[in-house]
Parts: sequence; structure tokens; C-alpha cells
Amino acid sequence: MEIKTVLVTGAAGYMGRHVVRAFLEAGYQVLVNDLNYKGVDERARRQEADIFSGEKDIYEQMGKPDLLVHLAWRDGFVHNSDAHMKDLSAHAEFLQHMIDGGVKAVSVMGSMHEVGYWEGAIDEHTPCSPQSMYGIAKNALRQFLLQYTEHKDTVVHWLRAYYIYGDDARGSSIFAKIVQAVEDGKKTFPFTSGKNKFDFIHIDRLAEQIVKASVQEEVTGIINVCTGTPVSLGEKVEEFISSHGYDIRLEYGTFPDRPYDSPAVWGDAGKIQKIMKNP
Repeated sequence: MEIKTVLVTGAAGYMGRHVVRAFLEAGYQVLVNDLNYKGVDERARRQEADIFSGEKDIYEQMGKPDLLVHLAWRDGFVHNSDAHMKDLSAHAEFLQHMIDGGVKAVSVMGSMHEVGYWEGAIDEHTPCSPQSMYGIAKNALRQFLLQYTEHKDTVVHWLRAYYIYGDDARGSSIFAKIVQAVEDGKKTFPFTSGKNKFDFIHIDRLAEQIVKASVQEEVTGIINVCTGTPVSLGEKVEEFISSHGYDIRLEYGTFPDRPYDSPAVWGDAGKIQKIMKNP
């Protein structure tokens, strides 16, 4: 499978801008699509057609890319937004028309929230019982995509992400909230026990994994884009504060740990480690 041209949807989003730059730095011709292009690398070529128009020739309208990296998703940080279920069929239709049009490979962004509550490592066989509208919609889109392409030639990667940090002024994570608290001049930050363990990955490392996973066809299906290493929330946040030289202190135990948060959950990194070792 030879990949020369890549279309990245959601190119101006939290992940999109980093993924676009990573593909460009890797030498690919990059086409981009979004509702706006603020912060998107100027070297990428804009394809401004509406991906959710329902038009069957959307593959041609998008410039006939070899690879589609579908990151577009409305209200990704608002897990019970009505948009997730409302938009689901539009995502499925867009993917269907891109595949029928002739795209060689498709990578779609997944999420650990497809799985719901789980203790331990998550792999491609872990049962899914999502607990939010976001997780339900992502889970359904994955099921559709894998079913639809079962007897087609399109190479499919479902890239399941975990906890992402970096570029925190643009995010909506605990790290972004700490950045905001520091900018507001606060000296303390109310916190949980910090004992729960998660799989944290820096946005630039994630972008690198997305590029490498998307352009190969040896490893397909559900691929965890992650570190595979669980780290306690408290440890990671303390490291973040220290590395940035912030003058703020965590107030442990201000908030109770949520009963539906796993004490430890992380991605099985076997597939992505194999991919990253290949030249």
C-alpha cells in the first residue's frame, strides 16, 4: 500500500493541528478539512467541501486522497452532548462514501470511552459497555466501520486514544484547568486523592503514532495509540506542575474519587509498539 496523499478531517482541532504537522514533516502531501483553519499548517491544502453533505462523490470533492484520517468530531470534550448521537449517521455516511469512492486506507479516531468501566489493560478484545453519549457514538461508529469494510479492500485502523496532554491551553483536561488556574493567579488547586492510574500520552507522541499506524497495512483493526504504562493521576499532575515551574499546590482529597472511575486502566501497547519499531 503506497500512501502519498492524506486527508485529515478535523484539522484545526486539538489533535488535528499536531497530526497535520506530523504528516507534513514525514513527507506526505496533506489535504485538510474543517469548519475553520485557525492554527493549521499553511503547507497543507484546504478541501472546503462539506464532508457531511451526504453527496456520494465526496471522495472526488476531497481530492481523491490515498488515506483518510478522520478526526472530526463535534463536542469531543462534552461527553453527554446531544451532538454525538445526532451526528453519528453523518459520520457513517461520510466514511461509507469515501470507502466506496476508492480511498485505499481509513484511520478513524477512537476512544477508551467506548469501553466504559474497566480495570486493567484494554486490548482489541476488551468488551465495550460505554457510559456516555460520546462513548456510545464512538462505539457504534467503530462497529459500523469494521462491519462495512469486512469484505472490502480498504485498510482500516481504529485508533483508540487514552489520556492526552500537551498543548494544554487548547485542551479541556485536568492539565488545561491547572494552566488556567495558574494564569488566574491561584496558589492551590482542589483535587481528588490522585491515586487512580491512567495511560497518559503527550500530543506530539500521539501524532507520531497516528502517522505511523495509518500508513502501514501489516497491523490493522483496533490499535491502541498509547504508552501502555499506567501512571497515577497525582504523580502525573505533580510532574506537570514541576516541569512547568508553576507555583501552585494540589489540595488532595478536596473532591471524592468518582465511583465510576477505575483504580487503574491503560491501553495494551503491543500493536503500536510493533508498528513504531518498523522503519
